[in-house]
Amino acid sequence: MEELGKGLVVEPYFPTVVLFGGLIKRAGSEAQQAEWLPRIIGGEVLGAFAYVERQSRFALHDCQTTATKSGDGYVLNGEKVVVFNGEQADHLVVMARTAGDQSDNDGLSLFIVDAAAAGVDKMSYAMMDGQRVANITFKDVSVSADALLGEEGGALAVVDALTDEAIIALAAEAVGIMGVLNAKTLEYTKTREQFGVAIGSYQALQHRMVDTMMAYEQSKSLLFKALCEYKQEPAMAAETVHALKVLIDRNGKHVFGEAIQMHGGMGMTDELDIGHYAKRLMMINTTFGDATYHRNRYIETAYAA
Repeated sequence: MEELGKGLVVEPYFPTVVLFGGLIKRAGSEAQQAEWLPRIIGGEVLGAFAYVERQSRFALHDCQTTATKSGDGYVLNGEKVVVFNGEQADHLVVMARTAGDQSDNDGLSLFIVDAAAAGVDKMSYAMMDGQRVANITFKDVSVSADALLGEEGGALAVVDALTDEAIIALAAEAVGIMGVLNAKTLEYTKTREQFGVAIGSYQALQHRMVDTMMAYEQSKSLLFKALCEYKQEPAMAAETVHALKVLIDRNGKHVFGEAIQMHGGMGMTDELDIGHYAKRLMMINTTFGDATYHRNRYIETAYAA
């Protein structure tokens, strides 16, 4: 993901492999894993995870979409918004409520849904960073019992665990972007002349470049810490993951802000990639919770009784 961030790659690796594939890897039966994982690895499937609703913001358990038992299968009704890769995806993992009330933690289930099935309707649009997302409505969409991913009613624990992995992946992408912004800005300050000398010779700008490099190194260090903890024991990494998301937000804004300022007025033009990297960082900052949300979650986790 760090390398994808460096190249500002727009291919749907994150929604297909990390989210769609990650859910199947975590919750799928042996038969489901055997059917889907080789196809994902082979690039034969474009997937997406439909979980966000208009009212839910960052609360994963706030779900109005329902999956009602009907015969040997289920019928899905509801709407999901801001589905990454939703426009291009040929299959979706949809989180829907099979029991309980809208905000209950229990009663949520995951289903693999054919994006071309009758009753599935998409409205696609572009986000600020240029990536395509979709709002998807499900009206009496019938799926078989085999479409159930994992245990009925047990989706929230699976999605919570996946969220930590997804945040680490996004943080790696952000670190890659910060590294590129620093390198491009450093090179620009070496060649851009003002009053007959390169602007990089001014001590004030040198100090600012040091600050952006420190922000990058700090972010990368915490990323490695979160990744190591997650690999050893995923449940114990939650505190570090929340801290990582907050740090990426703060340091990412600092790095792209300085990059834009040091490039001058052209820093946010479409012709220069600096602004495109900045927009991608801003999108990463709000995906799976913004800094305020994760700061509160960090406090809850760190000081839990």
